[in-house]
Amino acid sequence: MEFGWNFDNSYARLSDTFYASVGLHPVSNPEIVIFNEPLARELGLESAALQGEEGVQILAGNKAPEGSFPMAQAYAGHQFGHFTMLGDGRAVLYGEQMTPENERFDIQLKGAGRTPFSRGGDGRAALGPMLREYIISEAMHGLGIPTTRSLAVVSTGEKIMREMDLPGAILTRIASSHIRVGTFQFVANWGSYEDLQSLASYTIIRHYTDIPNSDNQYLYLLQEVIKKQAELIAKWQLVGFIHGVMNTDNMAISGESIDFGPCAFMDTYNPETVFSSIDRQGRYAYGNQPKMGLWNLARFAETLVPLLDDDEEKAIEIAQSQISQYMDMFEKNWLEGMRAKLGLFNEEEQDRELADELLNMMQKYRADYTDTFRSLTIGKLENSPLHGKEEFDGWLQKWEQRRGRQDQSIEESTELMKNSNPSVIPRNHLVEEALNAAVNDGDLSVMERLLSALEDPFDYSATEEKFCSLPPSSNRPYRTFCGT
Repeated sequence: MEFGWNFDNSYARLSDTFYASVGLHPVSNPEIVIFNEPLARELGLESAALQGEEGVQILAGNKAPEGSFPMAQAYAGHQFGHFTMLGDGRAVLYGEQMTPENERFDIQLKGAGRTPFSRGGDGRAALGPMLREYIISEAMHGLGIPTTRSLAVVSTGEKIMREMDLPGAILTRIASSHIRVGTFQFVANWGSYEDLQSLASYTIIRHYTDIPNSDNQYLYLLQEVIKKQAELIAKWQLVGFIHGVMNTDNMAISGESIDFGPCAFMDTYNPETVFSSIDRQGRYAYGNQPKMGLWNLARFAETLVPLLDDDEEKAIEIAQSQISQYMDMFEKNWLEGMRAKLGLFNEEEQDRELADELLNMMQKYRADYTDTFRSLTIGKLENSPLHGKEEFDGWLQKWEQRRGRQDQSIEESTELMKNSNPSVIPRNHLVEEALNAAVNDGDLSVMERLLSALEDPFDYSATEEKFCSLPPSSNRPYRTFCGT
């Protein structure tokens, strides 16, 4: 049967220091739960074949596709600040699919069974967390944020033990690559200088082909990764996304969002918001994400020190000089995005102050982050907790005056806001509703309707109104879990 596989496994041509080849661990009764047909087409894959009997065997990790090289990648990482050896403990990388446009994407199965890096784990995944990753990754794609994506979720027909028996599942994840900060940390700690040089050169070829071929190419690599992360995390902040576990093994060198575990989108605006049940100290709270990106980039820069200059002291100075530019890059990207959210085309010095005033009021009056910007966009603030507050009325006046100090019309300003402020996000209560229906009742229709709305999150039509509703009030804080 023709599936459209077109593998070119360049990572497998690196030293086996970077990975372990693995066998497959078949499951008993795999069935397709959800399949991403548009993504399959982009990859050059045949949807009908992959959803057929033999295709399901491939997506379940029962049979390797033709041309693949199943492996588990080695990496390390700082997990909540503590360094440890890691690696793909429950994921198998089939290889790299070359698309009809000659783009290269990793095809990885998450939850495919034990590997040499499992560290006592069962290597499996539960259906709920895999469907959560499917929803969130596709939502991020719809929002225009660089991200890994989800091709399929397959149920295994087997139970896995967490706090209780849960239905098992396998996610097929698509990524530009799975090279992480932690990959470089692994090689810097346990590999040779030649291994480190090989990984850095491979990363440049794979992701940063515009880097000039010079003696400073590893410096350019550091600069490009810093730039990509500043752009990415600014995009997270602008839509209220909280990753939840910003460990160094969860930062992709490509600049894509990766590893959607206990992630969620913020409702009530509060920089201290934490959803992850394991982040008890708030290390990865919403307001901390920019500086945690800086912390992770510092760890990346440390791994490159041997490549930046033969003189270690000079190499450290070079690395520190580059890292010191990150926060300015982040601020520039964030403020540029915030101007767009407020309908501002030009720049004025007081724009940061204008944005901060609004955010401070949102925090003070417990206003919903997404709904506040949506209400500003459509001019309907009656239901906002900010409505009628004297200080907010004063802010509105300043904002309208500011919008008037640009060449573009108010109509053009409003259109910019519509294209910058999502009307629909995967709100936590909607995600939970979809997961409960899918996992507990076998009803995928709720999830499918949500995914359909998330395809165009900037749609302000009345048909999307039901997905804009705020969560019901609750005395219990919302909590998310890793699923491992």
